[in-house]
Parts: sequence; C-alpha cells; structure tokens
Amino acid sequence: MKRLLRFSIIWILLGICVSVHAQVVLDFDETYAQEMLKPGTPAPDFQLNTPDGKTLKFSEFAKGKYVVIDFWASWCPDCRKDLPEIIRFYNMFHDDGVEFIGVSFDTDKKKWTDYIAKSGVPYTQVSELKRMNQSDVAKAYGVRWIPSIYLIGPDGKVLVSTVLSYKIEKKLYEIFAKIPPKITIVGGDTEEQITIDGSKGKLGAVLYKPELRSGERCDLVILCHGLNCDHNFELMKRIENRLHSDRIATLTFDFNGHGASEGKFVDMTIPNEIEDLEQVLAYAQDLRFVDDIALVGHSQGAVVAAMVAGKHPDDIKAVVLLAPSSSVRDDIARGNLFGVEFNPLDPPDSLVLHNGIALGRRYLKTAFRLPIFETAGQYHGNACIIHGNGDRLVPYTCGERFHEMWENSEYYELEYYDHNFTNCIYRPVEITVDYLRRTLQPK
Repeated sequence: MKRLLRFSIIWILLGICVSVHAQVVLDFDETYAQEMLKPGTPAPDFQLNTPDGKTLKFSEFAKGKYVVIDFWASWCPDCRKDLPEIIRFYNMFHDDGVEFIGVSFDTDKKKWTDYIAKSGVPYTQVSELKRMNQSDVAKAYGVRWIPSIYLIGPDGKVLVSTVLSYKIEKKLYEIFAKIPPKITIVGGDTEEQITIDGSKGKLGAVLYKPELRSGERCDLVILCHGLNCDHNFELMKRIENRLHSDRIATLTFDFNGHGASEGKFVDMTIPNEIEDLEQVLAYAQDLRFVDDIALVGHSQGAVVAAMVAGKHPDDIKAVVLLAPSSSVRDDIARGNLFGVEFNPLDPPDSLVLHNGIALGRRYLKTAFRLPIFETAGQYHGNACIIHGNGDRLVPYTCGERFHEMWENSEYYELEYYDHNFTNCIYRPVEITVDYLRRTLQPK
C-alpha cells in the first residue's frame, strides 16, 4: 500500500476480552479507500490483456460468480508483502467457486511476468501496462493506493472495497461459513457440564468427547480464556468447534472469579489461575480416553498456559499462545496498568479499571515479580505463538519473545490485527487448528 509519511498510523478499537481498556481508532480505509466504489455499486466492466496477449472481458469472466479483484504492481513493496495473503485466499476459496483476478499497474511487461512466475501466482492476471494515475480501470474503480482489493458478488455489485486484505478474507468466511459459530454434537459425541476443584472453589467446566470405539483414545485440548471473560469467548469457542471436527476432545473452563466458577474476581491472581489450570490438567490426565494433551490460551490465559507448560513440560504435547499478555509484569512494575496509574510499591486494595472492573491488591503484588519467562522457559516442546502487530494492549514483541525463547516454536505475526483478533477472527482460528492438527494427530 503506497503511503505518505505525513500520515500517522491509526489503530483499531481494542480490548482485552470485554474491553478492559479501549482506544477509539480508525482503520486505513478511512484514509486510503475513500474514492473506492462503495458496496452495492455495480462493478465497471473492462477489457485488459493477459500476459500471453489474450483479451479478457471482465463481465464475461465474472458472470454469476464471486470475484476478488486485486489491484497491485510488482514494484510495490506492500503489494509484494500482501500477495501471499491473496494467494492463500485463492487456495482456500477457489474450490468454493470464487474467482480471482490481479490487475497490475506495471509498465514493464517482463518485470511483471517474471514476478508472476517467481511468486507462483495461480490466478488470472491482466494489465494495461500503464501507471496507476494513467490507468482507465484505476479511474473507474477509484483506486488511488495499492494494494486495493474488491470483492464482487454474483450479481455484479461490489460487496467489499478495501486496502486491507483481511476484510476480504473475513467476508469470504462469512459467505461460505467455513467456521460455524456453534458446536454441533452428532452421533456418539458427548458434551458434559462438570466441576473441577480449583484454587478458590469449584471451577465450571465443559468436557467434549468424540465418539470412540471401545479402548480407543484421542487427544485433548484445554482452552484458557483471558482476563474478564469466560470459556464462551468467541475466539475460544470457534477454536473449540473446529477441533471437534478433527475428533479432538476439548476441556474448557472458567478461571476463579470468572463465569460459572466460584471465587471473587477481586481475589483473582495469576498464581491462583495457574493453580486452576494445574487442577484442570490433573483432571484431564485421569481421563482414560485421553492420549496427548495440548494447551491453548489467549491473553492472560496464554501467560498461564505458558507457565503451566513450563512447570509440567513432560505432560504437554503442544502449546498455542494467542496474544500472550506477558507485559503485565512490566506494566505493574511501572505502575500503569491499562492506562490506570498507581504506586506499584504500595498498591491500592483494589485498582478500578476504565470499564469498572476491579483488580485486587494481591493481583498487583503477585504480578509485580511474576516469573513468566523464567518459568515458561522450562518448556521445550511444540509451541505456536500468534500475535497481531496492531495490538495496542500487549505489544507483539511479547509474542516474539516467547518465539525466541522456545526453540521448537512457530510464530505468526498478523498484520494490523488487534488484541482480540477482531479484524478477522477466522485467521487465528485456522492457524491454531492447523497447528494442533499437525502436532497432535501424527502418531
């Protein structure tokens, strides 16, 4: 995306689960996509040449189909960075009937075609071999920045116009419902509401078990939600749902002081959340049908999962951390948590955050010297870390540090994504499930 240096970066509304602290922000479309055609506008027809010299008429190419149009150029650094995402969309949605076409603003045909070949672009490419400001198709589509991307519907009208590729992915996921929001229990599958002894009383939990033959075992994933939400947090529910389709059992629960679990929120600390997860892990290990166990955690739940993996390295097959909030120790040490200032050496009995929830003095005192990386560093197994570089609650460098520390880890940095991955929640779900599928299933 061509950008002018004088524009400051404007970020997306963020929050930890239920908005612990939010920032009102805008996205790049409000600056760079203002002249693009709005949803509901008929897509202008055009005729352009393919690399082999054939003429393509867009209205014939697109008739009755969903079509993604990617305006780009091989000389554009942001286009080259974004191109693998468009190729990934093609690989994911082309079999569903979505067509893709790249409209290039290259002026040198050899450089254009060489880059297409080098990048392995699998979909149709066309060009006028004119600069963007001289291109008729650019004028027709209001393209002033690249990459710019359209999704056109089967009726020939614009569905999405954006400079942010994740918006195209999000809309395609919604259209084709690849990740249903609700869990469907079928056949001999079972879902049981249970309680598990935790650090502050009973923990409300849900155990899902796929249908198994007599004596058959399966893997199990324990999911850990973040601060001030519960196991019904959408990100975790969608991951849970996808795991069931792979015959992987799940155990979800609410930490003490959250959801259906006992205890008061003001008494909650990260150390007693670690105790909660250790109790849940012990429960899972006693289940006769369970083979390998993996942990998935978001935000504070990711920190807890990482530390428990470090305390029990031989019991965990894989760990997935989504936006791990390991900056909490530094935030408390400097006396500024989610924008609320306090004296870290003499913290208040309760710290009321901007959304009205109150963290207790014990939370602040224990987190002040919390050995996050010292403990998590004892884990040397499979790990995957996913973090958005648009996260303004927990910097993506927290995710990077886990990746640098864990030799057997994969790291996914999602461009522009916020703390809760609200940009396109389907992407971190896919990464998580794909990683667990690769690490758990092979025996």
